[in-house]
Amino acid sequence: MSTSGRHGMQRQPLRLLREAGQPLVAEVRHDAAQLHRLRDAAFAILERTGARYQSPRALDILAEHGARVDRAEGVARLSSELVQAALATVPRVFTLGSRDGSCDLAVGSGATYCGPDGCGTEVVDWRSGERRASTKADLAAITRMLDYLGSMQFWWPAVGAGDCGATAELHELDAGWNNTVKHLQGMVNGERAARYAVEMARVVAGGAEALRRRPVMSDLTTVVTPLLNDRDGTEASLVFAEAGVPMCFAATPCLGTTAPATKAGAYALAVADLLSAIVPVQLAYPGAPVIASLTQIYADPQTAAVMTAPLDHRALTLGTALLHHVGLPALSSFGGTDGELPGTWQTGVETLQSLLLAPLDGCELMTGVGLTDTYKLFTPENLILDDDLYHRARHAFLDIVVDEETLALDVIDAVGPGGHFLAQAHTRRHMPDAVLRAVTQQIDPAGRHYRDPVEVARERAHEILESYEPEPLDDDRQREITAILQAADRELRR
Repeated sequence: MSTSGRHGMQRQPLRLLREAGQPLVAEVRHDAAQLHRLRDAAFAILERTGARYQSPRALDILAEHGARVDRAEGVARLSSELVQAALATVPRVFTLGSRDGSCDLAVGSGATYCGPDGCGTEVVDWRSGERRASTKADLAAITRMLDYLGSMQFWWPAVGAGDCGATAELHELDAGWNNTVKHLQGMVNGERAARYAVEMARVVAGGAEALRRRPVMSDLTTVVTPLLNDRDGTEASLVFAEAGVPMCFAATPCLGTTAPATKAGAYALAVADLLSAIVPVQLAYPGAPVIASLTQIYADPQTAAVMTAPLDHRALTLGTALLHHVGLPALSSFGGTDGELPGTWQTGVETLQSLLLAPLDGCELMTGVGLTDTYKLFTPENLILDDDLYHRARHAFLDIVVDEETLALDVIDAVGPGGHFLAQAHTRRHMPDAVLRAVTQQIDPAGRHYRDPVEVARERAHEILESYEPEPLDDDRQREITAILQAADRELRR
């Protein structure tokens, strides 16, 4: 018998609506047939629909190699044979160099390297508590934190240098090289800005050939989904490829707005987007190192707000599997949250859920930690909390040592049934390493209770910000980079 709800709606008793048991079952397959079909769909999109290029140079390169180019529309249609020929020249193994060689990344080695979220626009000032627009000085301070934290193996501009105008992307690189020795992945667009970035990178690397051998920077640009390659992104990528600087091309399809509302369609379109950007680079500079990044996001159908972590966020590892299937190294997004405040249930669970999948994914690079409010806001304590979550995920997949000492059969025998291990010498040897405390398990001064993890994270962050001094860039290279920046400011800010 139905009952009436508080607004007069008829509803069934809860006992009739109870869902059947839903046990945890891993259904991710990504078998060859599925990957082939998605790949072939991407190829079909490029051949039938084509992609638009705002760069005349890209259209010239494609036409020269046999693509069907409509100059009036700026659209090129690429045959699957042309796409596969370009993909055949993509290297799967190369180095992303660090400033001093101590933190080089071996892409293709089987390791997954982690970096922060990027392009945040606001910070919570760690001295005043004010929420405000981010500046170059903020990025420099955050970069010191990234240099300190072992969870961060490469650099993105976590927040933008919003006070630097048209040359902000170059000033972000300056803040990076002056505050970390780790590899920099910048976000420079435009041919002229890219040429200045290459000049800066050559200074840091020690010359053009040194940069080519061990690139101390890479660059990321985003394809405009669906199927649009803007002029600045394309022409910057060609400048970097010519100099031997690796390029990362990113596609972020939003289901139902910039991509089909089905995951299969969105994945196929995103791969086509990425290939449309990569093909001209490989045709012009065969063997240029490239990386691809595919991250699906969602549009809330009721509010139109961007949503990154709905309840059903299935097939998170499909993007990497598909990129590997077409022969590309992958950068994947793990972590990240739509929550605004650090330390809430939402920010923790949304970040950790996908971080726990990262070791299973097999991507070469990953980002996704450090920002809240859908990748807009930086707070120092959130970076420390995310660092803690990263290490929880990392440790969950580490193996244990199994030998005579760790099996402890003699100790078990000596203690016997109903005994206690606390008095054993074996316990005294191993107990200090048995528990590695997380940020949630820091004991208060009285030794009785665990402290508020957000307070602990805030203290740690402030200590790093106030006390940690990274290895500085030497004076000569600082002066050269400053001179290049001044020249860029004069030319590009006019």
